[in-house]
Amino acid sequence: MPDPRFFTASGPFSAAELAERSGANLAGDGTRSIAGVAALDAAGPADLAFFDHPRYRAQVAATGAGAIAIRAKHRELAPKGAVLLFSNNPHRTFALVAALLYPEPRPEGGVAAAVHVDATARIGAGCTIEPGAVIRAHAEIGKGCFIGANASIGRGVVLGEGCRVGVGASISHAVIGANVNLYPGVRIGQDGFGFVPDAKGHIRVPQLGRVVIHDGVEVGANTTIDRGSGPDTVIGPGCWIDNLVHIGHNVRLGRGCIVAGLCGIAGSTTLGDFVAMGGQVGIAGHLTIGSGVQIAGGSGVIRDVLPGQTVGGYPAVPIRAWHRQTASLRKMARLAADAAKEE
Repeated sequence: MPDPRFFTASGPFSAAELAERSGANLAGDGTRSIAGVAALDAAGPADLAFFDHPRYRAQVAATGAGAIAIRAKHRELAPKGAVLLFSNNPHRTFALVAALLYPEPRPEGGVAAAVHVDATARIGAGCTIEPGAVIRAHAEIGKGCFIGANASIGRGVVLGEGCRVGVGASISHAVIGANVNLYPGVRIGQDGFGFVPDAKGHIRVPQLGRVVIHDGVEVGANTTIDRGSGPDTVIGPGCWIDNLVHIGHNVRLGRGCIVAGLCGIAGSTTLGDFVAMGGQVGIAGHLTIGSGVQIAGGSGVIRDVLPGQTVGGYPAVPIRAWHRQTASLRKMARLAADAAKEE
C-alpha cells in the first residue's frame, strides 16, 4: 500500500468505474469500493492487485485483494468473492487504475523568491520554479512547467509545455518538446567526447550541435545526453530512458525506444523506432541499429543490427547463436573437468 506521507489517494472509486475508465471488463460486484493498489501478497479488501505470471499462482489464490486485474483465461485461479477486471494486459490495467487513484500532484505554481531568472528569459503561465533554480538569458519555458530546486536552465534552452525538470538537473544547448520528464541530476547538452589525438596533447574539438528531445520523453535520474558535435543529438518522441544512461554526441534515437539503466551508446550511432535495450548494454559508435531490435542485458554491440533482430552476448550476435555458444562453452568446460578427474 502506498505510504500516505508521500502519495495522496484520490479515491475511493467503485470497481465498475475503475473497469470502465481502464477499459477492462468487470466480473463481480461493481459497487465494491477500491481505494488503493497493492501487490497480491499485501493487498486488502479495498485494494486492486494484478496477476499475469504463472510464478504468482499461489499468491493470486491466497490474495486478500478486493479486486484483481487478470486475464479471462485465468479467472479460475482467483479466490471466490474477488471482483475481477478482465483485460488482455492486466499490468496495463493496473497501471491505469493506479494513475487514477494516485494522480501526479499538480505543481502549485509560482516562482520562489530564491531563484535567478534572467530578464530576457520567457516564462509561460502556470510554471512552478523552486528555490535555487537558475534560468539564463533567452531561455524559453513553456506553460505549466515545473523546474525543481537548484536546477539550471542554460542560455537559449527551449522547454515545451508541461515539462518537469528534477532537482539539481542541468540543461544547456537543448530544444525540448512538450511533456518531457527529466529526473533529478540529469545532464543534458554538455560537451560530447570529441578530441583529436596528438602527441603533444589531445586537441579538443568544439561541440557545435544541440540536443533535440521530442515530446513525451522520460529521462531517468543522473542520465547524461551529450550535445552534437555539429549534427544534433536527437531523442525521438515517446522514448523512455532509465537512470545512469550515457548517450554520446550525434546519437539519434527513433520513436518509442526503451533504454534500461547503465547503458552506453557511443557517438554517431542511430537507433530505429522501438528499439529495446536491457541493462548494461554497450553500443559502439557509428552503428545503425534497426527498428524493433531487442538487445539482451549486458551485451556489447559492435556491428550494425538488422531491423527486428534479437541479439545478445559480447560481442552481440543473434540470440539463438549466443545461446548455442553458451551451451558449447558449458559442455567444453564439463568435458575438461571430467578429463582432469581421469588424470
